[in-house]
Amino acid sequence: MRISQLLDGKGAFVATVRPDTPINAVVKELTDRSIGSLVVSDDGNAIVGIVSERDVVAAISRFTAAILDEPVRTIMSTTVQTCRSEDVVDSLMATMTDLRIRHIPVVDDGRLVGIVSIGDLVKARMDELERDRDALEHFISAR
Repeated sequence: MRISQLLDGKGAFVATVRPDTPINAVVKELTDRSIGSLVVSDDGNAIVGIVSERDVVAAISRFTAAILDEPVRTIMSTTVQTCRSEDVVDSLMATMTDLRIRHIPVVDDGRLVGIVSIGDLVKARMDELERDRDALEHFISAR
């Protein structure tokens, strides 16, 4: 299965924030949307960073809650692993596991076109395995 197929099912919406957004607004956005990360972008297309729940918790631990008034650029990760919509789910699962990351933006031709989480990939793989199992059961029972 390709990432494009996964995005067809889940949608291509990506929640973004600007680099100057205060961290407390980032926390509210993460909470309101029930998501684990936000892509940091000036224009909604070009990625300048990514911020996750982990980043926020680590920053509070290091700097106390006073960090919440600072802009997200002070805590975001600027090295962002991305993938393309033509990439394969199994390969991306391995990458995410190896790098211990939970969210990867999908970028085609320099444009942000989606985001996938490790949960999205696991669900897609489980759905695929269930379809294979059903097909095998049907094949066996038809004999």
